[in-house]
Amino acid sequence: MQNTAFNKHLPIVIGGDHAGFEYKNHLSKALENAGLQVVDKGPYSAESTDYPDYAHPVANMVEEGNAAAGILICGSGNGVCMTANKHKGIRAALCWNEELAALARQHNNANILCIPARFVSEETALKMADIFLNTAFEGGRHENRVNKI
Repeated sequence: MQNTAFNKHLPIVIGGDHAGFEYKNHLSKALENAGLQVVDKGPYSAESTDYPDYAHPVANMVEEGNAAAGILICGSGNGVCMTANKHKGIRAALCWNEELAALARQHNNANILCIPARFVSEETALKMADIFLNTAFEGGRHENRVNKI
């Protein structure tokens, strides 16, 4: 992990569901080891749970400006992504490879990365998080498109 493209004075908030529990813990440790502050919104075990219970608090922190960015992890990534995108000002992006993580930032100014734990390796999840947090929004022609969301 390098320096974040987001506000370094705010934490990265992370959450998910039971299917993303192990990845969430692994990513949290990697982010902390990189010197980033992490707020873990759960879950706190691998016991079956409902992803909206954790995706909403993550999205709330980003929406309210209390977190620089968010990372959500569930089995397919779809549930947490749909939930987060119900919040005003949230641009949650479902990514399953490094290129999509970069494009989500460059072209869409995404502020929450959604990871499908059942479809990517932990190594890929770490690489995507690193790329997502260290890629800047390009603005330009993309700015007008993002403003129309």
